[in-house]
Amino acid sequence: MRIARFTHDDVPQYAFVQTDKDDGKDYLVALNGYPLSGKAVEPTGERYPVDGDGIRLLAPVIPSKVYGLAKNYEAHAQFMHDAGHSEVKHAPEDMVIFTKPSTSVIGPDDPIVIPPCSNDMNFEPELAVVMGRIAKNVPVEKAMDYVLGFTCVNDVTLRDLQGLDPMWTRAKGFDTACPLGPWIVTRDDVNWKDAKISFTLNGEDVEMASGTTANLIHGIPEQIAAISSFTTLLPGDVIMTGTPNASGHLDPGDEAIVHVEGVGDLRNVVVRG
Repeated sequence: MRIARFTHDDVPQYAFVQTDKDDGKDYLVALNGYPLSGKAVEPTGERYPVDGDGIRLLAPVIPSKVYGLAKNYEAHAQFMHDAGHSEVKHAPEDMVIFTKPSTSVIGPDDPIVIPPCSNDMNFEPELAVVMGRIAKNVPVEKAMDYVLGFTCVNDVTLRDLQGLDPMWTRAKGFDTACPLGPWIVTRDDVNWKDAKISFTLNGEDVEMASGTTANLIHGIPEQIAAISSFTTLLPGDVIMTGTPNASGHLDPGDEAIVHVEGVGDLRNVVVRG
């Protein structure tokens, strides 16, 4: 099942996304409430083409917080070292966890804005976990019971500021630093243990950025258990699971597309602020 958040004539709504058997197109089946409210939601009877007039997809959730893991793939750790961004060649043994504020979240087709303080913005395509239940001190073996589903995320990073600041608040927490979407695909409909991740820049596949969640150092259940051991995860909170391989530079005018197998495509265009 796919769950989307959208506006129709500037009115925000939630919807299930369904593919019509006759024309093969995706439609938004509007809902009468918020799927993560804990209350039953029902279709309103309204249906809109995903690409219809007056329709705009939004970030599928508004998380209270976003957590991410740094260097959670060996290939990315080696890339960071080889590119001169890290003195350590291999991934750390322990999880390196950082956070992004909710104000950094944007949706599909929203512009990624390079702030005036940076001249080196990088893309980082990833699989993101969306929590479906309140999670605190969750054991690894039960962690996936708390997951609603998955979406695409671009962990956009200001690489020049990341190298200057001991904390990554500016580098990863600026406005528009967390594109999410295009929707949430529920947990059992994604092969999250081996989901292929890829990235397209201006219509060209960036092979060095591709990878699979099968190569995660710290798996998704372990991430949920670790993060919930020190903070309470709320429904709609997001965990960015890590960048599988190399990242790269973004310039104004670039079209950035994150693809996650079984989830979909997240498209954004870069502008200068």
